[in-house]
Amino acid sequence: MPNWGGGAKCGACDKTVYHAEEIQCNGRSFHKSCFLCMACRKALDSTTVAAHESEIYCKTCYGRKYGPKGIGFGQGAGCLSTDTGDHLGLNLQQGSPKSARPSTPTNASKFAKKVVDVDKCPRCGKSVYAAEKIMGGGKPWHKTCFRCAICGKSLESTNVTDKDGELYCKVCYAKNFGPKGIGFGGLTQVEKKE
Repeated sequence: MPNWGGGAKCGACDKTVYHAEEIQCNGRSFHKSCFLCMACRKALDSTTVAAHESEIYCKTCYGRKYGPKGIGFGQGAGCLSTDTGDHLGLNLQQGSPKSARPSTPTNASKFAKKVVDVDKCPRCGKSVYAAEKIMGGGKPWHKTCFRCAICGKSLESTNVTDKDGELYCKVCYAKNFGPKGIGFGGLTQVEKKE
């Protein structure tokens, strides 16, 4: 039977949703007032919704219900989550935390690879992360270590030169490694006559 004059049916209350009050998620329509987390009933929007089949949750409740369980899988950095989700009607603990946790960490090789792949700064020997990396002489440097080895002047791509794995400003490089003699900035006419 055709849908005359009405909109789609709401995924939560099954009433007609008109275009002006419609929010779509996973191919289903909802009233703005019905677009709530199925567990905690918090209002959702496109940035806070997490859909699972025909159910919609806020990201926190979705993580509690469908995310990894056990020791070390808490909310936030380095947290032990003891939240069972009972107050939300989620019934999360179906076994002991040890049975929910895999016997071998599935992402251990990914973590180890990241630690191994971190570049070291040639000047200070410490790790250089992407946010502080400057390339010079084919090597990664910290922004604070990207200085002339002789005068300590801060370098940029326009005034940097490298020799034997060390960085120099163009002035220091010319003085120490450039050609010497009359006309090359080494001896002047006055110095030669004396």
